[in-house]
Amino acid sequence: MSQDSRHPFLKGLSKHRGAQPTIITIFGASGDLCARKLVPAIYNLAVDNLLPPEFSLIGYGRKPIPDEEFRKLAHDSIKEFSRRSLNEEIWKRIEDNTYYCSGGYDELDAFKALEAKIESIEKEMGREAQSVIYISTPPSVFEPIIVNLGASGLATRYQDSGSHTKVVIEKPFGKDLESARHLNKVIQGVLQERQVYRIDHYLGKETVQDLLVQRFANSIFEPLWNRQYVDNVQITVSESLGVGTRGGYYEQSGATRDMIQNHTMQLLALTAMEPPVSLDPEAIRDEKVKLLKAIKPLNLDYAHSDVVRAQYKEGLVDGAKVQGYRQEEGVSADSETETYAALRLNISNWRWEGVPFYLRSGKRMPRRVTEISIQFKRPPSTLFSENEMFNLAANSLVFQIQPDEGSTVLLNAKIPGLQTRTQPVKMHFKYSATFGSNTPEAYERLVLDAMLGDGTLFIRGDETEASWNLITPLHDFWASEGQRGMENYVSGSWGPLAADRLPWDNTHEWRRP
Repeated sequence: MSQDSRHPFLKGLSKHRGAQPTIITIFGASGDLCARKLVPAIYNLAVDNLLPPEFSLIGYGRKPIPDEEFRKLAHDSIKEFSRRSLNEEIWKRIEDNTYYCSGGYDELDAFKALEAKIESIEKEMGREAQSVIYISTPPSVFEPIIVNLGASGLATRYQDSGSHTKVVIEKPFGKDLESARHLNKVIQGVLQERQVYRIDHYLGKETVQDLLVQRFANSIFEPLWNRQYVDNVQITVSESLGVGTRGGYYEQSGATRDMIQNHTMQLLALTAMEPPVSLDPEAIRDEKVKLLKAIKPLNLDYAHSDVVRAQYKEGLVDGAKVQGYRQEEGVSADSETETYAALRLNISNWRWEGVPFYLRSGKRMPRRVTEISIQFKRPPSTLFSENEMFNLAANSLVFQIQPDEGSTVLLNAKIPGLQTRTQPVKMHFKYSATFGSNTPEAYERLVLDAMLGDGTLFIRGDETEASWNLITPLHDFWASEGQRGMENYVSGSWGPLAADRLPWDNTHEWRRP
């Protein structure tokens, strides 16, 4: 059986040998993301023979760096952060075609110099190459970069051929609905939508990709995936770390901008969307947009609010004492920024009407975990009424996305013995146990897909606006309320007590991962 038929998201991997010559330019090449993720991802693609034979890497940043110094920085990044040990022979093939260009992000002449460098590389190749521009910079310079890509001609190189420029844009994409719409308009003035790859690295994770396989390749699940059988859905994205040295950035972001508007909403869309008509990228993204547009506006009335926000206080995490959020470096003493947010969403469509979706994300929680839990309705108690002999739980299907990728099914089973007694049991599937622990990282898949022109795991412009359309009224409400409604939670706990009351009808409770 081919890889394609076993796992549709492996489809792109079979096409790599036909990949055209490629030049990747990373804007923000001296940044943390480039060192920790992007350069190691490119190296690991080379290890797997997934880079085209004619491949070049260009770093771009404000600080002037000689080619040799940038190559050394890339070499050291691979040694420190790659999931595989450094093979000098493989690295040498990348190193010989690695360069650096410097200039401001608002300097048109620097962009023209970059284009000249790309043309010189093509001349050495003896053929045209597709240009993949990876924007890994602070969002404040997204707009000038895109404008100058257009003004310099970099955005329109070979626009009508298969070698057209592809532009990958890191998150966050906007800070609210208005800014996301503005950035989309800027992009539309320079690029065609087929050229744009808005990234959310969660979509590159194996278990996230596996969601569609679990739903649509297993007939035991899809018939139950609706309001008749599902009681509620819970999505948790928790971190044990605090804001560290990023307090200044986090003050402008908060949990909803940092995690919920992008990562968590993407998980929701893939979990709840209707079956796409095909595995074509646009077919999948069409269904995600439909789902996001079907979410009802949040109820912000304090009596029955769909939202809880909070900040972490001093506490213990992994046995170590940690300080509260307002004591962190760069954080205001009277900060109104949430480090935890929990939402109850309701989807107005035939499949999900009446099924609550609970989303939560926070820092300084007991452990780092991302999971999606499908909680099914309890069976009728006509045979096994709950008493001391029959310990019954509602069935559930849990997708663990990090740190241990896999899935768990919770069933009720008979305890061995002469009496009829029951208890819940778990059936586990772990990627590492079945397929080995050295699975590709998310950025490897996403960089490869961008080179191949496969937009399945990237976010379309209308997706970003649909997500911000839900979240922006919440931010506006919080801004008007100041600190009113801001809860606190002890570091090392699963959040504020108010979040336990989010299911205000008392019929649900949070799952403890």
